[in-house]
Amino acid sequence: MLSLKPTHLFKHCSSLLQQRLYCSPTWSHEPNDFNYLNHLLSNQISSLKTLLQSHAFIITSGYSNNIFIASKLISLYASFHKPSCSTELFDEIPHRDAFLWNSIIKAHFSNGEYSRALDFYQWMRASEALPNHFTIPMIVASCAELESVNYGRSIHGLVSKLGLFSGSSAVGSSFVYMYSKCGVLEEAYGVFDEILFRDVVAWTALVIGCVQNGESKMGLECLCEMHRIGGDGERPNFRTLEGGFQACGNLGALLEGRCLHGLVVKTGMDYSQVVQSSLLSMYSKCGNPEEAHRSFCEVLDKDIISWTSMISAYSRMGWATECIGMFWEMLVSGIYPDGIVISCMLSSFSNSMRVFEAKAFHGLIIRRHYTLDQMVQNALLSMYCKFGFLKLAEKFFGRVNEQNFEAWNLMVSGYGKIGLIMKCIGLFREMQCLGIESDSNSLVSVISSCSQLGATHLARSIHCYMIKNLMDENVSVNNSLIDMYGKSGNLTIARRIFCRIPRDIVTWNTLISSYAHCGHFAEALSLYDKMVLEDLKPNSATLVTVLSACSHLASLEEGEKVHNYINGGKFEFNLSIATALIDMYAKCGQLEKSRDFQFNA
Repeated sequence: MLSLKPTHLFKHCSSLLQQRLYCSPTWSHEPNDFNYLNHLLSNQISSLKTLLQSHAFIITSGYSNNIFIASKLISLYASFHKPSCSTELFDEIPHRDAFLWNSIIKAHFSNGEYSRALDFYQWMRASEALPNHFTIPMIVASCAELESVNYGRSIHGLVSKLGLFSGSSAVGSSFVYMYSKCGVLEEAYGVFDEILFRDVVAWTALVIGCVQNGESKMGLECLCEMHRIGGDGERPNFRTLEGGFQACGNLGALLEGRCLHGLVVKTGMDYSQVVQSSLLSMYSKCGNPEEAHRSFCEVLDKDIISWTSMISAYSRMGWATECIGMFWEMLVSGIYPDGIVISCMLSSFSNSMRVFEAKAFHGLIIRRHYTLDQMVQNALLSMYCKFGFLKLAEKFFGRVNEQNFEAWNLMVSGYGKIGLIMKCIGLFREMQCLGIESDSNSLVSVISSCSQLGATHLARSIHCYMIKNLMDENVSVNNSLIDMYGKSGNLTIARRIFCRIPRDIVTWNTLISSYAHCGHFAEALSLYDKMVLEDLKPNSATLVTVLSACSHLASLEEGEKVHNYINGGKFEFNLSIATALIDMYAKCGQLEKSRDFQFNA
């Protein structure tokens, strides 16, 4: 029982409580007294002190073992963040039903004590009390927070056995949430299909689950299906829309985002703070700073997240001037910048190559003692690497913690971009000795350095490292491997890598240029034909390489075919394409045509 001191508690009792305690010695357990206690616990508890006073009164009144009163006290202690008091009270109740078990489980669950909530659930099961549709959502959500998917599956089996799925959509929704949170999206879909009556909670759990697991397209499709069905209980709420806007931002789906924005305006949910922030973030991610700014202006209560979204939108575009203006506005409004805002500002300077402003802002960070956390340090390191200020970058790198893996990768990439091949490879080797994991950017840099140095043997060992660490699925890294193997003349391995990976325009260009580099011009043209057949539009680099192959083969027919494709595809003529066409016609013996084209160009 709680170690309460009656003398201390009763000294602070309200006059009403004192009157009932001391002026009515023959007080009995009548219904009106119970109603009074119920009213007291429901309406007059504003502080922990008042709760302790009321609890003392309940003990003296003889109602301390009443399950209904006890459950109210358990909930009240939990609301004051005292779940340990709830537990002491619960331990004193001799007869416990499902209602009381739910109260103690909720007390710990609502205070983030998920392991304790699961402990009480196990004791509930040991007491042979059966969980109901109030118990299950809390327990399943606890499993989700602890990422205990196997324990969640065992509860899923019990729920199916007890037939609780048919009784409440909240039960099914909680399993959708759990499986999504634990990264088992297939099982989340399976549970969703089992739910007989799907409400907005179930749909929202599925939409957000898809987005959080990298399936933004599927999440958007689920939201569209939900809107199409359009029942009273299936209309999107602000949480559903938040997931939808996040999906649009992740996909860069500006058109779909605008449609969703229209739905928000139509349904009158555009005044929600969550929706406004989501809209701003979506337009920011979609690279539309104008609409992002319009959304920003509509946000009434601008917090640090709103300002960060706007500054990051300008930063991605390299609009340093706008970033600076927005930063000063934020300071005037009384918002103190955090590490994320400062990092966005530094990125805007590096993206726009504004060296003077970058150094001035760095000085401001130091003078005003702004946050210099790991994120800011890495942003400074990246910025000075991009500017080519190697001594400053190395100075920052010398200060970083050995556990700052991102800094090591940034420095390797920086050396690679500046062209310091030996330093790039040397630092990468040091990373391997220290057990620091490489990212895709550093791998691309070191493979490119090996290619330039002709160190094929070292590049092959890096390839082995990638396979061993399951890093051989990244498109950029594989493109650099294809380039390295292709330039070293090992076209068989280059082609093998090409065939097993998802391909983008850079992948095709790299293999085509590899064949051309090794003198296999016919194979390069054959690859180009396959690329066009797969409805992948070539870019300027592709066309220049292919026209060069036609020149070496003196193949006028293939060259004219490429020229016709350029004319029909509405490509913008640039100097590289024009030069390649002039060269092709000249080497194919069409000097007159080459001369005419030169004057026309």
